[in-house]
Amino acid sequence: MIVLADEVGLYLLEFVGSKGLEAEIKRLHTRTKKTIIPGHTKITDLIEHELQQYFAGTLQVFTTPVVLVGSPFQKLVWWELQRIPFGQTKSYKEIAVILCNPDAHRAIARANATNQLALIVPCHRVIATGGALGGYAGGVERKQWLLDHEHRQRQII
Repeated sequence: MIVLADEVGLYLLEFVGSKGLEAEIKRLHTRTKKTIIPGHTKITDLIEHELQQYFAGTLQVFTTPVVLVGSPFQKLVWWELQRIPFGQTKSYKEIAVILCNPDAHRAIARANATNQLALIVPCHRVIATGGALGGYAGGVERKQWLLDHEHRQRQII
């Protein structure tokens, strides 16, 4: 995974090779005006530790501080995605209804697609109304793996 962070918070957590990764990095640079340089911070160390726990099946909730960079609507959607319980899913339509805008499922999908914090803002937990996986920047196979991983761990705990 690729991580972009400073001493305050995590700006980007994405799978290497994800669709649109280069555009996400450019968008972050444009919006934050921060220079991207290689290195480690306490935030990168924390997320590395939490990712190891998540993939080992011992972490369900991330505590790494994050910086959400997006429009007010995007942030609202991302906040709602963080409320989807570990190992469960919601449809774009369900999220639109929760946000009191039942016709906004396409806008929800667009906000979901611009999420820059994979796993922490769990866009992989959002599926189509009929139960199909839908798209995922990290690949549909990875999305299925993540959902299966969480479902297995949820049953163990």
